Amino acid sequence: MAAFGVALLFLVAPALAQVTPACTGDCNNDGLVTVDELVLGVNIALGNALLSDCAAMDGNGDGEVTVDELIVAVSMAISSCPVPSATETQTPVPTASDSPTVPLPTDTVAPSATEVPSASPTASPSATVSDTPLAPTPTATSTAMPTDTPSPTTAGNFCELPGSVQTTAGGLVVIPGGSPSAPNLRFLHLPVGFCVHFFANVGNARQLRFAPNGDLFVASPTTFTTGGGANGKQAIVVLPDDDHDGVADSQILFLRGLKSTQGMAFTSNTFYYQDGTKIMQMAYNNGDRKPAADASLLANITIFTSSLHWPKAIDVADDGSVYVANGSDQSEPCQNSRPFRGGILKLDGMAGGRPIVKGFRNPISLRCEHGHNLCYAVELARDYTENQGGREKVALIREGDDWGFPCCAADNLPYPDIRPIPDCSGVTPESGSFVIGHTPFDIDFETGKWPAPWNNRAYIPLHGVFGTWVGARVVGIERDPLSGQVLPGSDLGGTSSGAMKDFVTGWDDNSRTHGRPANVAFAPDGRMFLGNDNTGDIIWIAPIGM
Repeated sequence: MAAFGVALLFLVAPALAQVTPACTGDCNNDGLVTVDELVLGVNIALGNALLSDCAAMDGNGDGEVTVDELIVAVSMAISSCPVPSATETQTPVPTASDSPTVPLPTDTVAPSATEVPSASPTASPSATVSDTPLAPTPTATSTAMPTDTPSPTTAGNFCELPGSVQTTAGGLVVIPGGSPSAPNLRFLHLPVGFCVHFFANVGNARQLRFAPNGDLFVASPTTFTTGGGANGKQAIVVLPDDDHDGVADSQILFLRGLKSTQGMAFTSNTFYYQDGTKIMQMAYNNGDRKPAADASLLANITIFTSSLHWPKAIDVADDGSVYVANGSDQSEPCQNSRPFRGGILKLDGMAGGRPIVKGFRNPISLRCEHGHNLCYAVELARDYTENQGGREKVALIREGDDWGFPCCAADNLPYPDIRPIPDCSGVTPESGSFVIGHTPFDIDFETGKWPAPWNNRAYIPLHGVFGTWVGARVVGIERDPLSGQVLPGSDLGGTSSGAMKDFVTGWDDNSRTHGRPANVAFAPDGRMFLGNDNTGDIIWIAPIGM
């Protein structure tokens, strides 16, 4: 329906190209109206997305998006936006989300985060890229283990920082002060003994990674994804917190011009990032907030290219192996030959990477647990198959494994509409399984700094069902204390069970005003950081007293 609507608008738009001089439809205020933004506008008009996802579609400010406004947006896409008379300025951040500000007296106002461009105009993705893929930089002794960050000013008690919302046995306790732009986080339900705190706002925050010195890097793409995130920056952004007040000091544009970026990874001396199908690498020195050198091409993942599920996730194992996840399509046919489309590739010098795991539809996340040389993928399986045995999966990465898509829902469980009936006896059993549509989006590992029973778990943010956010939450799954492997857990029965336990809830309160959690990263100091690609809000969670 959305595609048909956009096509129809392109046919009639030229006749109305001069309706308004405003740049209707420019969701991220970059001076362009893209097809992705037009699709988002159609979804808003159909009621499948929120107006807050792209307020620029509402040209007359009446609180809705009409066909006339969509036509104007298409005309802007065709003829380009009017050039503003004033000098363009960087957008200040963080911005307020749809949630109201906490109505408390402000004793201490934390500095707002202001976007700061990278100081080096030549250090960008347009820097020289070698024509021949290079061998991976990391060696057997090079791992992505970050170093400790400096101790915060209030050492040992993050939850006493101004703006913290503590969950105690007696109820919520809000520490006065904090950023005046912070959203109200009281809608979140945490276990007793934990607090939550606003950190920054970055549009369409799709992935978080910590540099070895503790700086948070955020991937903010603009290419259309079904997540529907708005106001992406086409950039990788650094969010330092040098004054240790729990709020980002600024937004530093580390790399620009990255419309289709998501995957990032660090070792002690290398930064990896993904740009469309390309996996790039550059030298990294501890504390770099601008590129130290030009980027070079590590691999171009073209073995199969999906327009929606392009390569996204990258990580580095303890032994130095670099892995990348590649997506397939919902419409992939079941073939006896089972060619590689969606799966995991190992970047070991072979051009385009070497396929080692197959049978994924959309491995949205890949993360390596350090200390046991284990890596896991989070798989978004075939849509609309919850009544056919389908389930989203947490998958241990092991060379030679087959995860079944598009033929099998799980081990020994073929999809009932596939003919002839496929042999699913060789499909790998999953560690964790989720209801189709609950949409596990990322994974990271707590390393023992938290109190029991929340320590040493794998944490997974669930994006929730599209359009309703049902199931949006964060769960923690126990890991075996000796092997480090994720233990079996599931919510297929309607609630989290086995080794799986709900950790943070509150997003799916039927209001759709809070966005939904999309990514997770543990800081070297032990705090959990969560990104929200719908609202752009980035928050952190910590045990009280840590």
